[in-house]
Amino acid sequence: MKTRRIVLLLAVALLLVGGGLFLYQTGFFAAASSMEGLREYIDRFAPYSHLCLFFVQFLSVVLAPIPSNVTSVAGGLLFGTWPSFFLTYAAVVAGSLLVFTLARGLGQDFADRLVSRKLSEKYQALLETKAPVFLTLAFLFPFFPDDILCILAGVTRISWQHFLVIVLLTRPWGLLFACALGGSTISLPWWGMALIGAAGLGLFLLGMKYGDRVEAAILARLQTRRRKRG
Repeated sequence: MKTRRIVLLLAVALLLVGGGLFLYQTGFFAAASSMEGLREYIDRFAPYSHLCLFFVQFLSVVLAPIPSNVTSVAGGLLFGTWPSFFLTYAAVVAGSLLVFTLARGLGQDFADRLVSRKLSEKYQALLETKAPVFLTLAFLFPFFPDDILCILAGVTRISWQHFLVIVLLTRPWGLLFACALGGSTISLPWWGMALIGAAGLGLFLLGMKYGDRVEAAILARLQTRRRKRG
């Protein structure tokens, strides 16, 4: 067991250091200062630009400071809405499952090394008591550090299967919106964005207050149907 932990830690270290060095040496962090810079950065890897977008989006989960939504807009500018979305969605799901699995296997010490104490204390209690509801709402709305929450979720009691379902159902919508903006599928004025943000915040607050009741009611209804069929 100890050997396995050491191997996993070494693999994580290599991924973080190797990924970070690759991005630094290829000029990603300088390019990330503007949308045009990101677009030019990805396009520079042609004919492997699609692979570059996937890799950058995958690292956006593992190396949390990378803004995946911003990169999604740049991907939409280059490849259009749907190609950019499917690449980004696959990369973000893969990255989310990786950090969750690593946190589950390596435990609290691993999470503490990647997440600041302030953020850990802020979200850990919610994840311990309301993990499914909180993760669903946090992944749906762009107010929370999704990638950090994936790490913290790994050291809670939520099952891998439950986490997978939440990720698959909730993480695509913000990414699709960003890719659609980049791909010119949709165009919104500033006040439209503000209304969407306000509505999202209101839904989040309602979910946090009544989410347990809604979840309990849904589970009770499903159990009742199962008994009737049985």
